[in-house]
Amino acid sequence: MKQAEGGLRERKKRETRAALAEAALRLALEKGPDNVTVEEIAEAADVSVRTFFNYFPHKEHAILGRNPEHMERALERMRTAPAEESPLTTMWHIVREVLAELESEGELSRRGELIMSSPNLVYQLMMASFDDERQLTAALAERMGEPATSVRPALVVSAAGAACRVAMELHKAAPDRSVRELVQEGFQLLAEGIDPGFDTQRKGDS
Repeated sequence: MKQAEGGLRERKKRETRAALAEAALRLALEKGPDNVTVEEIAEAADVSVRTFFNYFPHKEHAILGRNPEHMERALERMRTAPAEESPLTTMWHIVREVLAELESEGELSRRGELIMSSPNLVYQLMMASFDDERQLTAALAERMGEPATSVRPALVVSAAGAACRVAMELHKAAPDRSVRELVQEGFQLLAEGIDPGFDTQRKGDS
């Protein structure tokens, strides 16, 4: 009985978070992100302002659709990845899962276009992404058996994040190409080496 109650409670929480994120996105698209208030978002989702702050620290996180479950699943995927799987491949599976979820909800293009049109939302996304990357870097370094200060795990995670941000930006100019397609191309370039001709020993370098 307790397990059933716990499952119901978690489902209600997910539904409330989704309702708030959807209301925030819809209102931001209608009025512009700077003109939306927390009170309006809470009212549109039929919850109290206090309830809003139980799920999001501010309206920007609601508009971004920040969901802690994504990070929980990402860290679990990192910890349980097969030993033979490359770090970049693991990051691709993590990103692909989030993209698939956003695509199934029909939010990816709408939310991405809105974010890239708002300097404030871009800033908030960057700040949130840095926190995500720190957590993923620590998990990847542990999985690779490397010190937390190692360059490689940090670079793999940051490069994967950059591929996602570049894809969102390029999607505005090339809407005929999906964000997922652009992200995958970015990952492929990272895997192949984006500049094989780079030479740290070039004559004239100090």
